Amino acid sequence: MALGQHRRILQVVGYQNSGKTTLMETLISRCSELGMKVATVKHHGHATPQTNEATGKDSVRHQQAGADMTAVEGGGSLQIHVKQPSWSLDDILKLYENFSPDVILVEGFKKAPYPKVVLLRGEEDVSLIETATNIECVITWGNVQSMQAQRHSFPIFSINSPSTYTDYILQKLSDEK
Repeated sequence: MALGQHRRILQVVGYQNSGKTTLMETLISRCSELGMKVATVKHHGHATPQTNEATGKDSVRHQQAGADMTAVEGGGSLQIHVKQPSWSLDDILKLYENFSPDVILVEGFKKAPYPKVVLLRGEEDVSLIETATNIECVITWGNVQSMQAQRHSFPIFSINSPSTYTDYILQKLSDEK
């Protein structure tokens, strides 16, 4: 069985300060309320988790929202701590398989091939939808004119309608059972 076929995996991607961690907290909380065992992975780009997660900021937010397992990756360090030259998302997901989560929510790893929710703050972020794959939906902070003029195979939600996009995302996760 291929990785991800028996686990629901969803990525939340966007540029810095687009609301990724806040959306992750909401999804973690709602999945937990539904009785799902939730695991999360946070990507820190090229910075090491020890530097950026000294207080456990985002991973602690994931835990407080109800995640059963959390990890932070950056600069080849995975905070579960095992050092190797680099960590791919697939390497981390293989580790998680041993803990049998119902859903794995991933914050970041824009280039990974899993279903994605994309957050856009404005026009300057639209290029992300041109490079991202497997987009389930897009959440925007404002009227993104260049997206409105195009036809997309995914819905576009306003950040101001949290119950609408959260319900949509949870339905997508449920459909993957």
